[in-house]
Amino acid sequence: MNREDSLTEAVQRLQRPTPARQRQKVQQQQQAEEGSTEVEEPVSLSPELASWIKFNAKDLKIRQTDRRWAAEVVNDFRDSLLKFLRSNSDQPFFQSGDFLTTGSYFEKVKIHNPDEFDMMLKLQAPSRINMTKIDGGLFYRLDFARHARSPVQAFLLENQCTISSSKILTEMFRLVRKFLKTYRVPVEDFRWEVNRKRPYSPAVTLSLFKTDNNIDELISVDVVPALEVHPSQGWPVAVRNGPDVENWLGKKVRQEIKSLPCYFVPKRIKGRNLSEEDKESWRISFSHIEKKIITCHGNKKTCCESNATKCCRKRCLMLLKSLIQGLKQRFPKELDDLCSYHGKTAFLHILSIRFNDSMWAPQQLPSCFLLLVRALEDHARRGSLPHFFVPSCNLFCPTVFPRRALAFLVSALEEQRREGLPLLKPPAPVPPPRSISPPPPAAAADSSTKTPANVSPIVTLVHSLDAGLNRLIIVLFVAVFCVLFCMSVMVKEDEYVKYI
Repeated sequence: MNREDSLTEAVQRLQRPTPARQRQKVQQQQQAEEGSTEVEEPVSLSPELASWIKFNAKDLKIRQTDRRWAAEVVNDFRDSLLKFLRSNSDQPFFQSGDFLTTGSYFEKVKIHNPDEFDMMLKLQAPSRINMTKIDGGLFYRLDFARHARSPVQAFLLENQCTISSSKILTEMFRLVRKFLKTYRVPVEDFRWEVNRKRPYSPAVTLSLFKTDNNIDELISVDVVPALEVHPSQGWPVAVRNGPDVENWLGKKVRQEIKSLPCYFVPKRIKGRNLSEEDKESWRISFSHIEKKIITCHGNKKTCCESNATKCCRKRCLMLLKSLIQGLKQRFPKELDDLCSYHGKTAFLHILSIRFNDSMWAPQQLPSCFLLLVRALEDHARRGSLPHFFVPSCNLFCPTVFPRRALAFLVSALEEQRREGLPLLKPPAPVPPPRSISPPPPAAAADSSTKTPANVSPIVTLVHSLDAGLNRLIIVLFVAVFCVLFCMSVMVKEDEYVKYI
């Protein structure tokens, strides 16, 4: 088996130029078939809708006061956990781990509140690994090419070859729970709690609560163990060509991306009649590459630097994340399969097509955002959303995203565009705990209660619904209080008359 794999890789190395050209032609044909030209059609939008999009884009960025208290708590947790793992003798394999910060917060596209954090714990593979593809290129079985003589032996199957993803994740849960027994949050009256393991999730999820409150979650952290394959071994064959970013970021950046390490997270593939080895599958992760791409997002290397030209790419992604969040809150059952990564994937595809910085000028934010919404809607209508790094994997295939849910998503996006995107309205921000940072000054009024004068009546109604409901509750409370007070006065007067 190993010899066949090595021969296959050798042949593919010899034939690499030809498949690369074929792949480029296939991608061009797919883009033409998937309606990439439709995305470039001019977008007609009213001044009211453009104003509404710009208005909501201002409220997406996390406030500095909120960012400060969240970073204080999460950084202390991360540093303390890493110190615990390196000094813990229970499991030597975790002693060499190190954290890699990933996710929307560290990509600086987190919206509304700093309430979710992702961190990958890098675990170095001790020797060469055979990466056997299970599906189209996202899930793999990891086997050592030869018997490993290291602490990783504790996480092998009975064949002493296959690395068990479930054993790694179970040990991660155990170590985190042991760590929390002695760890104290640097702020009084707060505590971390490990959540119940979610099916098919590669993360140990923790929630921050107040000591006297087990309902309101303030922060959620996902700790994901990730097996790091040395860059010298290269990526799996299915993704070895790297992402299609030459026109957008250039050949040099593409080569830099391909030279980065390869990471696998312990996520089990969905399916029936799987072998014992396939049940211990690993999913390849591109979180570190996504962070690099979104951080260095411009066609010109100076895009959005301090003294350089700005663009609206990140704000478009943040607006799309806000819209997806609003859709999931409005239709939790119908759109349970929808997640922000679907929007992120559509966003990356758009960037590789519309690669010039001039196409993303800040003043073009409304039209660029509508192009992005239409692109996601078009992907859903065709039932095709290729993974940006593994094009053979469709994130909208029926096995992972039911057709009924896709049809509902198309209708919901059409309705949003037709009604002026009312679900862009952000939720009320969660204030930071007083014991972590002082409350914001009274002069800093909340801009979410202000509505532009040129916004359509429907949008104005949706935007002012919360404020109107609060005023109604106050008026009813005052009215009930007045009625009760008058009744008590009348009773006292009657008693006084009887007494006379």
